[in-house]
Amino acid sequence: MLPLVANALKEWKLQCPKGHLGLAFPNRKGSIESHNAIVTHGLWPAQVAAGVTVEVPGKDGKPAVKAKYTGLHALRHFYASWCINRRVDGGLELPPKDVQYRLGHSSIGMTMDVYGHLFPKADSRAEMEAAERAFLQTTG
Repeated sequence: MLPLVANALKEWKLQCPKGHLGLAFPNRKGSIESHNAIVTHGLWPAQVAAGVTVEVPGKDGKPAVKAKYTGLHALRHFYASWCINRRVDGGLELPPKDVQYRLGHSSIGMTMDVYGHLFPKADSRAEMEAAERAFLQTTG
């Protein structure tokens, strides 16, 4: 664990509600937070604040926005895409085998079936053209 994360957790432990279960992230009463509360009071408002929304009809007939993703599983897909994206685009640019390990997939096939479309495509056209030119120069 990075020192930054460890320090943030130590600070939180001093501030968080205390309960008989000793949870790291309890609800206001120190007990277990429900899945529904985490999604509706955490995930959805965070998405709206970040602009990750879809337009829906409002009560007054005017367009309104709501969170684009309805469940916590979307965070797993976000993490996977962050691991895969190129560094110049803000990602980690990890190879498929590393992504498989981080996601806990039992096979590389599973990782590629689900996320293969996100990995950068190799455009070898320029390399092939250079190889053809070099071949034709040496054989012609």
